[in-house]
This record gives sequence, C-alpha cells and structure tokens, in this order.
Amino acid sequence: MTVTTTEVTAPAPGRRMNILFSLTLIGLLLFLWILLGIWTVSFWTPLNISNLLRQGAMTAILALGQTFVIITAGIDLSVGAIVGFTSVILAWLIQAGVPLWLSIVLTLLMGVAIGVFHGFGIVRMGLPPFIITLATLTSLRGIGLLITNGSTINITNEGFTNFARADFFGVPSLFWMVILVAIPAYFFLHLSRWGRYLFAVGSNREAARLSGVNVNRMIYLAYILSATCAAFVGVLLASRIGIGNATQADGWELQAIASSVIGGTSLFGAIGSVQGPLIGAFILATINNGANLLNVNSFWQRIITGVLIIVIVYFDQLRRRRM
Repeated sequence: MTVTTTEVTAPAPGRRMNILFSLTLIGLLLFLWILLGIWTVSFWTPLNISNLLRQGAMTAILALGQTFVIITAGIDLSVGAIVGFTSVILAWLIQAGVPLWLSIVLTLLMGVAIGVFHGFGIVRMGLPPFIITLATLTSLRGIGLLITNGSTINITNEGFTNFARADFFGVPSLFWMVILVAIPAYFFLHLSRWGRYLFAVGSNREAARLSGVNVNRMIYLAYILSATCAAFVGVLLASRIGIGNATQADGWELQAIASSVIGGTSLFGAIGSVQGPLIGAFILATINNGANLLNVNSFWQRIITGVLIIVIVYFDQLRRRRM
C-alpha cells in the first residue's frame, strides 16, 4: 500500500502540550515582571517597557527563524552574522541611491540566497549543518568588513531610521514587526501541511521520505526561512542604529538558540512551536533588562542564560527517555 503525504499529521496531544507549556512560559514571564516591578522603581515606566519590547523584538524574530531549522534537527549558527552583513548590504544600497523599498527587497533576497546556499551545502554536499553555517558565520563577517573597509556605512534616510524608534498605538514599531512575522509563521507551522512535513523530517527523515515527504525540499525551506528572518532583523537593526556594521549582532545566534530552547523547542528535532520561542526571547530580554536595572554584572547575564539552556535541555532529554 502506498502511503501519501496527507497521512503525516501532528498529534493532538503534542499540540495540547505546546499550549500548556506556552501558558507556563507566560506565567514565568509575568512572574519576572511582577518581581522586577517590586525590586526596582523604574521597571514599569513606559520608557523601560518600550525599551524591553524593542530589545526582545529582534531576538524573537531570529529565534522564530531558528526554530524552523531546529525542528528539522538542524542548527543555524550564521544568523547573527547574517544580521550584521545584511545591515551593511542595505546601508550600501541606500548610499548608492537605490530606492529604499528596492534596497529592502534586495536585502531580503540576499537572505533567501544565503538560505539556499545552506540548503545546498547540507543536501547536495553532505555537510553537517553545524559546519556549513559556522563557515557562513565567519565568511559573512569577513565579507562585510571588506565591503566597509572595517568601518561603518551611515544611513541618511531619516524616514527609515525613525521607523524603529516610532510607536504605533502606543506600542513600539519593532514589536509590531514580531506580530507581522508570527501570524503567518503560526499558520505555516501549525496549520499547514508544510509545517507537518517539517516536524516529520525532524522526527525521522527516512520515515518522512517513505511517507512521500520531499525531505530535501523541506531542509532547503527551513534554512531559507531562518536566513530570511535574519535578513529581516538586519533591516530592522539598520533602522534602529542608523548604520550598516558587519560586526553588529555578535553572539545573537546564541541568543536565538537560547530563546528557541527556552521556548520549548527540542534540539533533537520534531518538537517546537511559534509562540514558545517568542515568549522565550522576551524572557531573556526581561532577564537582561532586569539585570541592568539592578546593576548586575553583564557577565552574570551570560551565565544565567547558559544555566537555563543546560537545565531545559536536560529535562528535554528526560522527557524523551520516558516517551
């Protein structure tokens, strides 16, 4: 009997567990906000909340892109470098007189091209995701520095640079960008057959292939989505800081992975959601924001993030052993 791709479905208990875990994360986030509101006098000020939402927004979009890859049991270490590199590309295009809308489109297409390159390296060349994306990380940093000659490129378009600092209906524009990305991502991952295929690939590639899923195509798609999200963040970062700088977003790939893992995405693949990594990103942003308000050494922020990752991955392993 021939098994068709329509038979690859996500189990209802898994969806219920995602919802329950997301509610737990929201409870944790609210607990942190209440705690910091008690410990500091400035946490609940409108200025600080706006800064917190802006800080978490770009990490949230990166984490969402990273989640598509991790669900397939892959990893993308290049997203931070893509952010810095695409900020340079965008600034260079604007400085060259290319219309703003076309500059943004070309920058996003650059992200698509990087994702295709990653897919080619994994599918056709047989390289591990860790190696191909690590190579891209170092290469894009170098190419960006060559383009700028180790300097930065100023962006003089005030309409563009004012966008990231603006508010719409009292909410920072960068947070609206998270919603803009999250809504179609939710429909794609949780309500479409393509999302089910991603989970199937992460669960068992050979079983997915025998079920009729085009595994190679799904791997290409996952890395294209990740790189495109990173390019979009590069556009937003360029708007926020007003320059193109290849060294920006250093270490953001680790923030993205941490946010995704804290949000319940399994590094072993096949488990993840859209809402989890978004909440995870704002949990990390809250920890960093609170640490700054409490004058905690920034090195401790890294330690806290590392400990969170270890604890969550450990419990994820325990959960898998009991399944």
